[in-house]
Amino acid sequence: MPRPILATIHLNALRHNLAVIRQKTDKSKVWSVVKANAYGHGLDRVWQSLMQTDGFALLDMNEAIYLREQGWQGPILLLEGFFKSSDVQIINQYCLTTAVHSHWQLEAIEKAKLDRPIDIYLKLNSGMNRLGFTPEEYPQVVSMAKGITNINSVTLMTHFPNSDNEIGVEEQLAVIERLQMTSLSHCLANSGAVLWHPETHGDWIRPGIILYGASPSGKWRDIANVGLKAAMTLQSEIIAVHELPSGNKIGYGSRYTTQQTMRVGTVACGYADGYPRHAPTGTPVMVDGVRTRLLGAISMDMLTVDLTPCPQADIGSIVELWGENLPVDEVAESSGTIGYELLCALARRVPVIVD
Repeated sequence: MPRPILATIHLNALRHNLAVIRQKTDKSKVWSVVKANAYGHGLDRVWQSLMQTDGFALLDMNEAIYLREQGWQGPILLLEGFFKSSDVQIINQYCLTTAVHSHWQLEAIEKAKLDRPIDIYLKLNSGMNRLGFTPEEYPQVVSMAKGITNINSVTLMTHFPNSDNEIGVEEQLAVIERLQMTSLSHCLANSGAVLWHPETHGDWIRPGIILYGASPSGKWRDIANVGLKAAMTLQSEIIAVHELPSGNKIGYGSRYTTQQTMRVGTVACGYADGYPRHAPTGTPVMVDGVRTRLLGAISMDMLTVDLTPCPQADIGSIVELWGENLPVDEVAESSGTIGYELLCALARRVPVIVD
């Protein structure tokens, strides 16, 4: 028998989440963000369940080519743009839309020999200071882009670093409004802005983590009433049970000491499977549908859980590490990280099925 750990990808949840996102917008078109191998869910597994989207947004040129070869004929956006001048030929060949954030990229497009002009998303650095042209130079860059015969349409694109917290988007929106680029299509809203800042929705939105049923803020309580569903469930089984007297230590570093006689279960899941090694005692876990907690340090291949709340549990009992009944955001928050990281970190050795 194979090791009992298993990840299940819920395709109906993806379809449902896309529908929920559309309900949050008025006339905006949707870029479904499938970067990082669809946030760890597997681009090849999920893209067809998102075919009601208006376009796919990603980073990797090979993933864009994959979608074209699989038959997707709609828009595909390269969120980081291209990295070598020769990439412009590939963009042209596969009819891709590319972000442009640097002068050398505009020059590369201008010098390329293309059989048709390409669409670009001109990146505005509105305050995140990661990629893009400054507000001061942006109007001139727009004029330059519009004067390049190899460029078809120009869309204003920016990114919000605080759309999921109390700082919000007002300061960056003020920058955009001062530019008065009303002649350009706008693509502004990431997941947090889609949920909480409808004034940013514009012509296109770019939902990412919310497609997969997790919170852009990293806190499940922030999206508990939105109606999103988890698109991934990670589960395993108890492979050993011990009844330990008071005063016994558990796991590497002896980080947990029993305070009374208690039953503990060993689960076939560890950090080599993508579970966070830094998850502390008390991190939530579900055993046979009952919520309980981790005990002690996470090993490479195993972790230990408290069976006190579920006395019926035994070898073979199902353990949900995150998923439909236990939000990945709760596990991540307890571990000092975000759901994004856990989903993207699912290890290759974990078998994956779709339902």
